[in-house]
Amino acid sequence: MPPIVAGLIVFACTFGGALLGIWLRGALPGHHLSEDSKDVVKLGMGLIATLTALVLGLVTASAKSAFDVQEEAVKHSALNVLGLDRTLARYGPETKGIREALRKTLIFRIEATWPEDASQAVRVETPETTPTVEGIEDSIRNLSPQTDAQRAFQARALAATSDLLDTRWSVFGSVSNAIPTPFLVIVVFWLAALFWSFGLFAPRNPTVIAVLVLCALSVAASIFLILEMERPFDGIMKISSEPLRYTLAHLGQ
Repeated sequence: MPPIVAGLIVFACTFGGALLGIWLRGALPGHHLSEDSKDVVKLGMGLIATLTALVLGLVTASAKSAFDVQEEAVKHSALNVLGLDRTLARYGPETKGIREALRKTLIFRIEATWPEDASQAVRVETPETTPTVEGIEDSIRNLSPQTDAQRAFQARALAATSDLLDTRWSVFGSVSNAIPTPFLVIVVFWLAALFWSFGLFAPRNPTVIAVLVLCALSVAASIFLILEMERPFDGIMKISSEPLRYTLAHLGQ
């Protein structure tokens, strides 16, 4: 589900719960709204509010941590690609073909993950490029170094290529780590229940309605941000392609 759609659903559920509470306030018998009843409802809603705040805090921290890991992986890959290109350049002219293959692979990765055409789908997992990437590693391994310096450059290039492959599979494996739908349903139910209690004991005036709308928008925005960070290569809060574009601009120099 797109984050913006999920945010709108959360807003509708929470503000709808508040409106339901306001309507019930006028429909319920007076003894249901006595001070003793209010105390029990506030106690129960306080428990739910604590659970909701705790869960949302943990999920937000987890989503931000996963986003930061993916962003760091992109920066690390950009640094490794640039270092690999320079290592191959220092090895000698024999690596010209390997460097060109590395450049083409990086161009494909940027175009697939950060397409210039907004209507084009973002593709993070591209298994069809695996033979090409592994072929670069095989080509480096098949080099025939003649000097100690070339042997050292070959070993360094193989280490960098292995690191790139590991990072690549790590990114692919992390793309599908989405928040389970049942978890979101439970959290939204808790939020709707909280807003129901807000409306149940709130007076009917424009100020109260405005505050409830603002609160509903706030919790909807929090869910939106969490889901946005779960999609680090798509949406509004996506990881920047600048590290890889910088690397591409300096390949072959």
